[in-house]
Amino acid sequence: MKNETEKIIEIINKLKPFLINDGGNIEFIKYEDGIVYIRMMGACANCQMLDLTLKEGIEAAIMSEVESVRGVINVA
Repeated sequence: MKNETEKIIEIINKLKPFLINDGGNIEFIKYEDGIVYIRMMGACANCQMLDLTLKEGIEAAIMSEVESVRGVINVA
């Protein structure tokens, strides 16, 4: 059985191709106290749609599959 961190990394890896296709990327940093820390890179780092992508895309995908996740934070 996968632990929460493994599940989170698996979800992020499924989302990566979409971000790479738009010239960006995502890196998993850590999972701590219900918060997933990621780093958006490339075109994603400075995109005007970053907040939308983060909250409605990445955060929603992770929270729908890992109940203990309370949020996702992008660390620059």
